[in-house]
Amino acid sequence: MYLDLGGLLLPIVVVVAFFLFSSIKVVREYERLVVFRLGRLIGEKGPGLVFIIPFIDRFIRVSLRIITLDVPTQEVITRDNVTTSVNAVVYYRVVEPHRAVVNVDDYRFATAQLAQTTLRSVAGQAELDELLAERDKLNQLIQKILDEATDPWGIKVTAVEIKDVGIPEGLQRAISRQATAERERRAIIVQAEGEKEAAKKLAEAAAVLNSQEGGFFVRLLRVLPEIANQQGSIIAFPLPVELRHLLPALKEREPQESANSNE
Repeated sequence: MYLDLGGLLLPIVVVVAFFLFSSIKVVREYERLVVFRLGRLIGEKGPGLVFIIPFIDRFIRVSLRIITLDVPTQEVITRDNVTTSVNAVVYYRVVEPHRAVVNVDDYRFATAQLAQTTLRSVAGQAELDELLAERDKLNQLIQKILDEATDPWGIKVTAVEIKDVGIPEGLQRAISRQATAERERRAIIVQAEGEKEAAKKLAEAAAVLNSQEGGFFVRLLRVLPEIANQQGSIIAFPLPVELRHLLPALKEREPQESANSNE
């Protein structure tokens, strides 16, 4: 009885090649393999070449890169009873792959659902003005809540950003009117402050002119050319205050001049 070694060698080579091909895995730098042997967790492997026992070991490939989660628009009633819509984006990454596999069925789906409920809860506890003006504070609050909730899953939430806040059309018009009124109020205040400063400067200038004899008269002479250049202007030239001491003498001379003219 003769054995056909040539016929047996080929199947043996095929089986060994298949065994080696199935047992050697290449794990990238940003990946880890969570390996189970006969149903029991034996740890994480990678990066590089990893040896797996075929038919005995099972593995799940987990990425360690940051995942961008787009939270869909959520309808929210704020604390001041305004119906609005809010959406956001969440950035997170897996830091402990074995916990992300063992402690939760689908960590991506679970994180997405948790992000939606947390966004609705936080936005509902805030007022509309907070959603519009204090997004950074709300972002940090949502990030803290998500990070604490996903920590048992081996997930680290790195950032949360509220992207858009939808405002009803009627409320948009009211906010626009409020902003216009606020700008007008500021304009009136600025104008009043300017007039106040101008009045102070004018009072200081009047005090300086009053302290010098003939000061007002000199100032009047400087203003007259500007008035004369305007069309249809009537100039009333007042008697300088400095000449008021001459009035009594002029009144005494008027009767004498009249008597001399009669003679």
